[in-house]
This record gives sequence, C-alpha cells and structure tokens, in this order.
Amino acid sequence: MSIPGGKSAAVLVEKFYEDLELWYPVYRLREAGYDVKIVGPKAGESYASKHGYPAKADVAAADVKADDFDVVIIPGGYSPDHMRRTPAMIQLVADAAKLGKVVGAICHGPWMLCSARCIQGRNVTGFFAIKDDVENAGGVWQDGACVRDGNIVTSRTPEDLPVFMQGILATLAQQG
Repeated sequence: MSIPGGKSAAVLVEKFYEDLELWYPVYRLREAGYDVKIVGPKAGESYASKHGYPAKADVAAADVKADDFDVVIIPGGYSPDHMRRTPAMIQLVADAAKLGKVVGAICHGPWMLCSARCIQGRNVTGFFAIKDDVENAGGVWQDGACVRDGNIVTSRTPEDLPVFMQGILATLAQQG
C-alpha cells in the first residue's frame, strides 16, 4: 500500500463521522508527506458525516494490513460505533497497536481502542461520555487535549485537533 521509501497513513471512515476529525488529519498528514488512504468497510463506498459530507473509502479494511501503514487514525463522531461492527476494522487497529504503529483516536474514536483491546493500563482520553467505556476496557482515563502513551495518541474534541495532530506527528518522529 505505501509508496516505496515513503510514509503511509490510514484514516478510518464509517457513517456519521465528525467532519473535522477525519479531514483535518487527512490534510495535515498529506501536508507532512504521508500517502493517506481512507479505509472503510467497503472500498469505493461513500460514508456520510454527521453533517452529510461524504468521504469515499479508498480501500476496504479487509484488503489492507497494519504493516501497510505507519499510522492509523480513528476519527470520532458516531462512526466508531459503526466501525466496530466490522471485524476487519477492529483487527486493523488491534494489529497496528500490537506492532507498535502509531494509533490515534479522537472524540469517540477510543471506542475502537476498547474493541481492539489495546488500552489495558494505558493512559487514554476522549469525549467525556466514553470515560466509563475506556475504564471498563482497562484504560486509565485522563482529561487532556492530547494524551500520549507510547504509540497510542488520544484526544477529546475537534477543538483539540491542532494539539492532537502535533502529538501524532511528534510520536511518528520519535519512531523514526
């Protein structure tokens, strides 16, 4: 999937994603030189945001693997609740976390981290309403604009996107 010698990113999509939480990372990563693929349940399908703006999946989650990417981003909105109904999307996140790839989740995105079972004992933030879900999955809740714990980078809301992406890019830089 990635460009030879290049850097590659996956941004996950499903219906009812939060517009800014998908598009800001897509453009910010492209600006930083990443080949960004929008990954959904089905390749070529369009998924409407909470506000109706469509995002077309470049590839299906079942057709990629974590090794194809340096970073996986999980936007929020209500899309993570739909993403976790697709086993291949959960597996992509679980494998990326296990391989030490940078995994970023914002707003309701940590729901996918819960389903991927990759936050046990890890510091995590997100939209305040999912605090119980994070804690029930073994995560240690932190209320911060950007919480970094190893390769896992989380954030709360669209307002935090600049700090979230700074955290993502700093974590990627540390990994070389």
